[in-house]
Amino acid sequence: MSTGAVARRLGVSPTTLRSWERRYAIGPALREDGRHRRWTPADIARLEEMCRLTARGVPPSEAARAALGAAPAPLPATPGARVTPGGPGTLPLGEVRPEARGLARAAVRLDAQAVADLLEAALAEFGLVTTWEEVITPTLHAVGRKWASAGERYVEVEHLLSWHVSAALHRIRPAPRRPDVAPVLLACVPGELHSLPIEALAAALGERGLPVRMFGAALPAEALRDAVRRTGPRAAVLWSQSRTTADGALARSVAGIEWGLRGARGHSALLLAGPGWDPRTRAPRTERLFGLRSGLEVISALVSPPADPTAPPPVPGPAPGTGAGPPEPAACGS
Repeated sequence: MSTGAVARRLGVSPTTLRSWERRYAIGPALREDGRHRRWTPADIARLEEMCRLTARGVPPSEAARAALGAAPAPLPATPGARVTPGGPGTLPLGEVRPEARGLARAAVRLDAQAVADLLEAALAEFGLVTTWEEVITPTLHAVGRKWASAGERYVEVEHLLSWHVSAALHRIRPAPRRPDVAPVLLACVPGELHSLPIEALAAALGERGLPVRMFGAALPAEALRDAVRRTGPRAAVLWSQSRTTADGALARSVAGIEWGLRGARGHSALLLAGPGWDPRTRAPRTERLFGLRSGLEVISALVSPPADPTAPPPVPGPAPGTGAGPPEPAACGS
């Protein structure tokens, strides 16, 4: 395997591998044309032992001596093979991409540089949506499961990983804004501090050139209502992670807000996102979002300008089962 593939598999940065080779003589047995490193299963097994020991707090120099003298058993050469360098500290990932497994190992080791490098490499290779769905989300869920089953342990892993995911999302440069599109308002409901999913949505909408008004975690109820009135968004997305923060009465009040000039009032489509919302929550002009990829398509369909530039944009109808009347015409916001 190449150095890059080994780094993704183990959850370390290529720079770390080169540093270990230079300092502790843990390097690949093969080189193609004398230049390109090629790591054998036995080489990778030694690195696994090095990772396992350093994750337990052993100094790298001592871990390297132990790994070199341990004569480890060879690993299967297939990239998707399951490896558990952290022993009992390994996160419960299941069947995931090798990049997710590497990210989890780096997070457990609290290797901040490796976490940042792996996130950057995954975003560059797969794009935001695939990286979020197939690399970041499985790792975050695994950390959450580990934290829930281990008391207060692994909270530091969740915090470090979340911080670096947020930083990586904020570094994504938006496309030029489309001036003919009304904004999308994004906010967590009052009391909700888990904002990473709508940070990912904000970054993905920005990539499409769609204007976003991002208010982040735990926006107070009255501030949320004021923000809707003042910005006149085409859609408002409310995120709730748990049933304790989801507020059906708040959703209904936001869905009923009118904005714009008198005589030309408009409404925002309300999109409820996150596992906290009760499926029975009903309000006019309200829909549910069930994932980043599908949510992007729903929002893009709502905010895209109509074919006739003189016609007002369509207002989505009520969610199934709401019993609401016909949709009202929209108007420009203030």
